[in-house]
Amino acid sequence: MKSKKHIVISILLLIVFGALGFLLTKDYKPFKFGLDLVGGTELVYKADTSKVDNVADAMNSLKEVIERRVNMFGVSEPIVQTESAGIVSGNKEERLIVELPGVTDIDEAVALIGQTPVLEFRLQKANAAEITKANPNATIDDVFTSTGLTGRYLSRATVEFDPNTQAPLVGLLFNDEGTDLFSKITTENKGQILAIILDGNVLSAPVIQDAITNGKAQITGGFTALEAKELVRNLNYGALPVPIALSTSQTIGASLGVSALDAGVRAGEIGFIALAIFLILWYRLPGLIATVALVSYIILSLWVFKIIPVTLTAAGLAGFILSIGMAVDANVLIFERTKEELKKGKSIYESLHEGFSRAWLSIRDSNVSSIITAIVLFWLGTSAVKGFALTLGLGVLISMFTAISVSRTFLFAIAPRGDSGFKRFLFSNGFHIK
Repeated sequence: MKSKKHIVISILLLIVFGALGFLLTKDYKPFKFGLDLVGGTELVYKADTSKVDNVADAMNSLKEVIERRVNMFGVSEPIVQTESAGIVSGNKEERLIVELPGVTDIDEAVALIGQTPVLEFRLQKANAAEITKANPNATIDDVFTSTGLTGRYLSRATVEFDPNTQAPLVGLLFNDEGTDLFSKITTENKGQILAIILDGNVLSAPVIQDAITNGKAQITGGFTALEAKELVRNLNYGALPVPIALSTSQTIGASLGVSALDAGVRAGEIGFIALAIFLILWYRLPGLIATVALVSYIILSLWVFKIIPVTLTAAGLAGFILSIGMAVDANVLIFERTKEELKKGKSIYESLHEGFSRAWLSIRDSNVSSIITAIVLFWLGTSAVKGFALTLGLGVLISMFTAISVSRTFLFAIAPRGDSGFKRFLFSNGFHIK
């Protein structure tokens, strides 16, 4: 018997999907596109983490610093991400990837990142004089010992002036974690030299007279007022926790990106129309319901992409288009199981119930395997593969909802009371008529 509850829910779902589809056409919230679709520049940096104990924390700090620096220049929707080194990822070094949509001048892009200073506080070794005497070319690592206090712990830098000489200097204020670390260093190493090193150069090497517990320090390097101002600006933009070097760069023109986007959208439209025609011709009335469910799937997916937001790349768009075809897999299983029940002489309503019940285990297993694949691709893949994996994984999850909930609700809302030959024909498929 036809359920009034299914009819009411079906009407509500149609209203909701209609409203969401209408809002999509009004550009209520714009999509976020990757470089390969809108054009721009991609910069890949190698990060030197050889002197860092906690690589993951250092790379996260590096990512935050670069994001803050790029955002200050007003670049639209920059994407900054890290890729770890290892056998699993295939990288030989830690990498930082910066994508700058709309920026097609590589020199300009590199300038946006800039050579932000690497600030360190190091203790001079007891035998530093002997080391430098024996080896005039001794490096910073040979003469000084790392304390772990770097620019990552910096809260703010300001231009100050010596009250006696009026010489410009740079005042530093550390965050809470940096304050504790600076206090510990100055407390445990009174009488020792604590060098302030910027980009591998010793700016000053004062002797620790007393413990400094307020988290404040000064850099006195014989600056001019302009040099002190520039250094403060760069430090406030973000002193890098680890050195980086530009590895590769590429620029994608806007026209190429637009062509890729148009081609992807056109492929999606053609694929959807071909799929809808096949479903309706082969599966008849259930095929029409599957098409409606497919439209709801596309609307929900696009809204999820907007809300998260998902950065749509060419690979991600391909993953979404692929998921459109995969979205009907569940419906096909349900309809085939329903056909088998109809062949046994059961009523349409009973056949639909049995069809959904028997198909569920296969639907669950196939979708779980697809989700696992998407997770592995997202975990191990590069930026382009991650986009494909993300859209594919989200598509599988949403398709499970639309196939099990939306299709089921609509089908039971229109399930006929009687079992005439024509009605059984409408709910059968292929060349099977009764």
